[in-house]
Amino acid sequence: MKRINRSFSFKVNKKHIILACLTLLLGITVYANYRLSKTKIPTTEVMDGVDLSDTYGEVQYVNGTELESYSSDDYFAQARLDKLSSRDEAVETLKMVLEGQDITDEEMAAYTLNAVTLSSLIESETTVENLIIASGYEDCVVYLDGTNASIVVKSDGLSAAQAAEIKDILLSEVDVANENIRIFEVK
Repeated sequence: MKRINRSFSFKVNKKHIILACLTLLLGITVYANYRLSKTKIPTTEVMDGVDLSDTYGEVQYVNGTELESYSSDDYFAQARLDKLSSRDEAVETLKMVLEGQDITDEEMAAYTLNAVTLSSLIESETTVENLIIASGYEDCVVYLDGTNASIVVKSDGLSAAQAAEIKDILLSEVDVANENIRIFEVK
């Protein structure tokens, strides 16, 4: 019969020392984060040239431009450019993934479905924009993500009937829940 040695021997090597130091450093970092997060920012002082006591939600421009100097035509041009560039990035990403050699058939099917969905959303956005402009509005931009819809319309003031008309145009093309539709106006 073999005799079992019941004494416990523990060797400390470099890995254990490094692990203990990293654990200690992590603990110190968590404690410091906890202590610093309790510090409140004073709301009556000026920080970096911005008066922090301003009303919540009030528009403040970083470069000091006023709202009147910002043209709605510039907004729509920039919005279309931003939308186009983000869609192009998404299409490029999907192309890179689909051209990859190391994806499974299930992944290929999922990415193909995403590409078809993206294409459908782009087509629906364009159709809704054209229908809204055709109904008498000067300009508009539509953003769809599958479950939400945001519509920005150039107008001097939307009435409830006009908002309902825009909503009807949207719902004739896409299936979005009423509570997920947002209509914004730009003057």
